[in-house]
Amino acid sequence: MNGIVIKSTGSWYSVRLETGETVRCRIKGKFRVEGFKTTNPVAVGDNVELEQKRDDEWMITRIGERKNYIVRKSTNLSREKQVIAANVDQALLVVTVKFPETSTVFMDRFLASAEAYGVPAIIVFNKIDLLDEEDLLLTNALSAIYQEVGYKCIKASAMTGEGMEMVTGALAGKVSVLAGLSGTGKSTLINRVEPGLSLRTAAISDAHETGRHTTTFAEMFPLSIGGFIVDTPGVRAFGLVDVKREELSLYFPEIFRVSRECHYYNCTHVHEPGCAVMEAVENGKISESRYTSYVSMFNENEDKYRKNIFT
Repeated sequence: MNGIVIKSTGSWYSVRLETGETVRCRIKGKFRVEGFKTTNPVAVGDNVELEQKRDDEWMITRIGERKNYIVRKSTNLSREKQVIAANVDQALLVVTVKFPETSTVFMDRFLASAEAYGVPAIIVFNKIDLLDEEDLLLTNALSAIYQEVGYKCIKASAMTGEGMEMVTGALAGKVSVLAGLSGTGKSTLINRVEPGLSLRTAAISDAHETGRHTTTFAEMFPLSIGGFIVDTPGVRAFGLVDVKREELSLYFPEIFRVSRECHYYNCTHVHEPGCAVMEAVENGKISESRYTSYVSMFNENEDKYRKNIFT
């Protein structure tokens, strides 16, 4: 019997069978995805084979090859990464310039990871109804930066409905994963698109303007407009895994495009003379914030490289 994983709690999995029925499953004790060192061998979106042991007990026996996936660094130091969702058509990165503030560093880390693992990304600037004139100017400036890179940007309010037609249009007929910091309104957005789901939401902490986790586990929901949406737990940090520092520029599209004009073929775009990327930053053709994120991530990977050699 074949199915798709629609919820993962770490020990139990909900699988939607080809018949449309949903069953609870476990995995074999030593089951692992070949070549993956993760905290979760099976992720939401995985295509799996399973067999029925008893009337109410199913076992996942095999996982199909993944076409792509979204990962983040695991908080478990004994493993390298956690797969958030697999086999998706796109990722919607939900960000807010306030309540809480999403940094460009977080955005760029997520977008680079999506590029690395073959997941097209859309940026949704949520909660625009709460912004003053200065905040709206910042939102427009950020949107312009990322649209210039090549990302579709949507300004929306899940509370008032502004911009939600564009969000709905982007989701229709697609398998989409929503990601972002806790408190950016991912569950509220889903409730606006699919009111019948009634996902739990929570207010922002007044003390620190940070979000509270309302989604504990990743879960996939069918949409009446066609397609599926994966709601994910909010994350406060995002890091790349399995990406070599010399490959990092491949996942910043604007840097990769300009890098062909660099004097040295193996230019790192950090210190070399004749670097077309650094010149483009100085001339305003590449966003300074994007370049700062690139350098930060490059140096982070370099530190890890040195540590692996000398320790």
